[in-house]
Amino acid sequence: MIRIENISKQLSHRILFIEASAALNRGEKIGLVGPNGAGKTSLFRMIIGHEQPDEGQVSVDKGVSIGYFSQDVGEMSGRSAVAEVMDGAGPVSEVAAELRELEAAMVDPDRMDEMDAIIERYGEVQARYEELDGYALDGRAREVLAGLSFSESMMDGDVGALSGGWKMRVALARILLMRPDVMLLDEPSNHLDLESLIWLEQFLKGYEGALLMTSHDREFMNRIVNKIIEIDAGQLNSYSGDYVFYEGQRALNEKHQQSQFERQQAMLAKEIKFIERFKARASHASQVQSRVKKLEKIDRVEPPKRRQVVAFEFQPAPRSGEDVINLKGVSKRYGDKVIYDGFDFMVRRRERWCIMGINGAGKSTLLKLVAGDSKPDDGTVSIGASVKMGYFAQHAMDVLDGDMTIFEMLETSFPRAGQAPLRALAGCFGFSGDDIDKRVRVLSGGEKARLVMAMMLFDPPNLLVLDEPTNHLDLDTKEMLIKALSQFEGTMLFVSHDRHFLGALSNRVLEITPEGVFQYGGGYTEYVERTGHEAPGLRS
Repeated sequence: MIRIENISKQLSHRILFIEASAALNRGEKIGLVGPNGAGKTSLFRMIIGHEQPDEGQVSVDKGVSIGYFSQDVGEMSGRSAVAEVMDGAGPVSEVAAELRELEAAMVDPDRMDEMDAIIERYGEVQARYEELDGYALDGRAREVLAGLSFSESMMDGDVGALSGGWKMRVALARILLMRPDVMLLDEPSNHLDLESLIWLEQFLKGYEGALLMTSHDREFMNRIVNKIIEIDAGQLNSYSGDYVFYEGQRALNEKHQQSQFERQQAMLAKEIKFIERFKARASHASQVQSRVKKLEKIDRVEPPKRRQVVAFEFQPAPRSGEDVINLKGVSKRYGDKVIYDGFDFMVRRRERWCIMGINGAGKSTLLKLVAGDSKPDDGTVSIGASVKMGYFAQHAMDVLDGDMTIFEMLETSFPRAGQAPLRALAGCFGFSGDDIDKRVRVLSGGEKARLVMAMMLFDPPNLLVLDEPTNHLDLDTKEMLIKALSQFEGTMLFVSHDRHFLGALSNRVLEITPEGVFQYGGGYTEYVERTGHEAPGLRS
């Protein structure tokens, strides 16, 4: 369906692709992987024709429809979310638009002399609309939006009033409703809660077209894809299998290549030693010449290109008291909506609580109450003795100084730390080389989030309160963070939609449901086994 043939592409001074080739065939579900800046988004844009390769070509079979979801959703306002989604539904939305124009024309007194032709055309268009199942379109659009956690009021309200994250869900819903022959999804799992993520996973599993997607959620990708295309050093390497198979195969390939490299290096060293030893002896001249020519013809094996992921290690944090967080009789309402009513909750030292609940259940509210960003209507929230809190929330990015560089922000926050530790810290969170001199104002939302997290973790707290800490982190940085937090000696209270993160770090689960609040000993993996679902209200 789509062929990428010997493409080369350079952006500014950065080479993205060098004579790279790959293909997307009917029915394939492919995960596109590679480090940040490798060229994943550029590849998508070349497929849809928004960019051109410098050399080679990208060809799409005639008649193949493509739906492309990107992080840049553009402006949306003046229509309901349902209308915005229906407008992107491919041919049926064009027919619907003509139907609306004809309906307006039929009641226009200035067009009475055209009425016979308008009515005849209306009949033709209406038949085509029925053929495309257009009258079911509104219901299907609502079904998709409901799967992405929209309430009825949000579906019918002005899309312009929604936050950026919810507008991204609207843009995603447009592509899903369209059901094109090929879907190109660039980070569809960003901005989704766990319930929406699981719904999308099931939708994509049942989707019959071809899929090419990126995702920083390894569990999400692993359950959907049956092939991986990796961008590595300008090449497109294909692996048949899911993400776990790719990881294992890549490790085996690196090991094999390293062994080949070492064997060849040993052979080369032996040959060079012989040449150096006998090059001055006339009796060995022919043998020396023969070996020199042999070395000139050998194809040199390169060592494997290993991606550099710097490990982050916590400095020892001061020990807190045994009772870290204590909520007694807490009530919290927003208008008529009751979030908590007489809620009691105790967190003890070294417990790692993940908070589960449907959208709007009060997960972030609980974190805000603990952090002091919100006050209870009734009851008390107390923090224990010697507790030093680190709180990560999306609004924390607002405190960054846009005029400072990344390094200046770190240096201002930790004036006694010294350059080397701060540069190492920046590297751990994806700011290497010249990146450290970027002004904060030019950083993306994800880069700002990584900077806030780096600043929070460098001066170690003994209580971490984290609201969706893995949003925007690439797979390698996320893995680094999980490894670092697994060594953390303190206490954690967190919300996350990343199942790998949940399973790796939690040892307690707090589930908030309309029927009440439930506590589970054991982490997320045990919670799934005991409840039979991966998120509240969803059966696995």
